[in-house]
Amino acid sequence: MAIYRQVHINYWQDGFVLDLTPEEKYFYIYIMTNSKTSQCGIYELPKRIIETETGYNRETIEKLITRFEDYKKVIYCKDTREIFIKNWIKHNKVVSPKVKKCIEKEIRNIKSKDLLDLFYKECNKYGYDIEKVDIDDRWQGADEVKDNDGGQDKKPEQSQDRKLEQSREGDDISSQVTDNNKEEHNEKLGKMSKLYEANVGLINGVVGEWLIEVSESFDVELFKKAIEIATDNGKCNRGYINGILNTWRSNKVSNYEEYKAYVVGLKKREASYGRDNSKSKYARELENEDETIYQKPSDEQIRAVRELCKGE
Repeated sequence: MAIYRQVHINYWQDGFVLDLTPEEKYFYIYIMTNSKTSQCGIYELPKRIIETETGYNRETIEKLITRFEDYKKVIYCKDTREIFIKNWIKHNKVVSPKVKKCIEKEIRNIKSKDLLDLFYKECNKYGYDIEKVDIDDRWQGADEVKDNDGGQDKKPEQSQDRKLEQSREGDDISSQVTDNNKEEHNEKLGKMSKLYEANVGLINGVVGEWLIEVSESFDVELFKKAIEIATDNGKCNRGYINGILNTWRSNKVSNYEEYKAYVVGLKKREASYGRDNSKSKYARELENEDETIYQKPSDEQIRAVRELCKGE
């Protein structure tokens, strides 16, 4: 789970939000950004925690939860004290392999089978291939079952091993996704975000997802270099920068040291090609980073993208 949640600036102008009371607006943004939120949109949220973090009393909290259930925005499971934010997966797309892996680990800790089933339905609806976890099978090792041969009650060794393995998986979630490695990744993502805002423009949801993908493939110094090249060519926009990064990716360049070696290689190839009056293709590649790949989208392409966004 990330240590921050992005809220789109259009939140306050959303048709649904405009009709909410101030109390409801605060509560709605709280359930999307509080300290317990998860990447999958289902997380345990005891009412006592809500009381502590919002300052609302228990009666107000129960009233607000009921309202948002009536609005069909959330589902709250009283038995497991878990909340499910409907359509969360629609607006927080699973496009990164690491995000997908994080979600698949999170859902192993979901206690409510009903909420998990709803989550899978939304994944199918929006075309996300998420590995399914059967809650009954997950806890099978804790129950006694009949031995088919002798009719004796016993705990199967296979189930116990499976339970132990899953327990270890739960312990390892933070080590790979949410602890030191994730802190380093978040720091890296933060630096890239600042570079983008300072040189390109504001970060919306689409750009945010793109920056996450970029941060998983390139280091900060190389990302800065891509911005510098785009700026020097007078085309400092996301599409042009992404084109530069794609060329580096295809040449297996992911950090600044590899980039320097890549430039040396281009210069050597250019030198071996010959020094006549016309520039070689290697020189053109070095100077322009394959200019043809990063053409500015046409008005027709921009209109097509806008129509696609409206359709969502």
